[in-house]
Amino acid sequence: MTSPNPPQRAARARTGSSSSTDTQTRDQLEGLTNTRTRLVGSRTGVLADTVVLLVQAGRVVGSAASRAFARVAAVITPLGWVILATIPVAFLVGYRLGWIELVVVGWACVVLVIVAAVYLIGRAPFRVELTLPHRRVVMGEPARGTIAVLNPRSRRTLGVKVEIPVGAGLAELAMPGLRGGARFQHDFAIPTTRRGIVPVGPVRTVRADPIGLVRRELIWTESAELVVHPRTIGVPSTSTGLIRDLEGTPTRDLTSSDVAFHALREYQNGDERRYIHWKSTAKTGTFMVRQFEQTRRSHLVVALTLATGDYASEEEFELAVSVAGSLGVRAIRDGRTVSVVVSTITPDFAKRKMLAVRALATHVPARLLDELAVVDVAAAALNIRDIARVAADDVDGISVAFLICGSRTTPAELRAASHSFALGVEVVAIVCDPDAVPGLRRVAGLSVLTIGYLDDLRIALARTAAVA
Repeated sequence: MTSPNPPQRAARARTGSSSSTDTQTRDQLEGLTNTRTRLVGSRTGVLADTVVLLVQAGRVVGSAASRAFARVAAVITPLGWVILATIPVAFLVGYRLGWIELVVVGWACVVLVIVAAVYLIGRAPFRVELTLPHRRVVMGEPARGTIAVLNPRSRRTLGVKVEIPVGAGLAELAMPGLRGGARFQHDFAIPTTRRGIVPVGPVRTVRADPIGLVRRELIWTESAELVVHPRTIGVPSTSTGLIRDLEGTPTRDLTSSDVAFHALREYQNGDERRYIHWKSTAKTGTFMVRQFEQTRRSHLVVALTLATGDYASEEEFELAVSVAGSLGVRAIRDGRTVSVVVSTITPDFAKRKMLAVRALATHVPARLLDELAVVDVAAAALNIRDIARVAADDVDGISVAFLICGSRTTPAELRAASHSFALGVEVVAIVCDPDAVPGLRRVAGLSVLTIGYLDDLRIALARTAAVA
């Protein structure tokens, strides 16, 4: 048999190499599910590459078109869309049926669209500053913010409308045209009728046509926050008449070892010998020991219930928050050890009640008032009885416990709450009821203080101190 000539052998070698390459490519693409395989499968020819390039180009063009459409759609108002839809309908129907009126309407709409587009041309390079002189205010006190706009260009800019979102409202002002280097400053009021956090800003300028077909907003600043604290008052020392500190007057409880001497008594088994008073022993011939009045470092607990069922109105709850803030701030300024706790809220789909309390920050008065500014009632929050039980278990060394609630809390619930604390703990229940007559009544181990206004708290604590 005659062997093939060299050109034939070379052609067969190339054909075999191409077949092996295609087979290898198919093996590599087997199981691959990317976009290319979905379009052309395992094909690798010029036609397949052309299809892939066209799809890629289409994606780039489509992405750019969608971005452009999104930017245009962002500045068109609902009225603008109506006008744009009216133009082709008016031209089509007007020219088709010969209605001159519709043709006039169509051209009028075209003119309006052109005029509206002119209002969007250009962008003034303002420098805008948003300033809040005070980041914390008390509910009901006036609060203001300031915006300053500077034109850094050398030429004059046209006036624009400036909007500043303030909470759920909006502050609007018309900024006049500014010459080069000029500065415009404006103060605006911030409502403080409710405690909480009021977001202010961001400041934005608005360019729109007179009819309202287009509206373009440019944001110039970050947003700021104003914390509106609950109203508080100065009250007498929280330990006066209730529990004494080491630096103050001792309690009436007697002990065999302390720093405040009370009297002498006869020696009993178990007494420490170092407290024997030898001079009195020599005179009486009987061992006499010193007896002391017990002094304790006061640890105050202020417990505020957030349960909706404990309050008859929003006014009662706001008064309760103010009472908790007044007592907590006074204790912090007195240098007392204080814990301010509020109810936790059981999650909606929890299987059982969550028995826990949330402790608020008490290292400085401002931080405590910041956290009290955002507390709110909830139906699933712990009531005053559960709060007292958890606080008595979690907080060590309690000497005085203030339980703050509304008018719907019954006397039986208050007594049950006071029984959660150990003997010797002074429990004071403060019932906030604007419709009740202020007064103080004492039950075994419990003092119930009813107040209608925040000033009643100061008067009641002052009377307690006078009696003590």
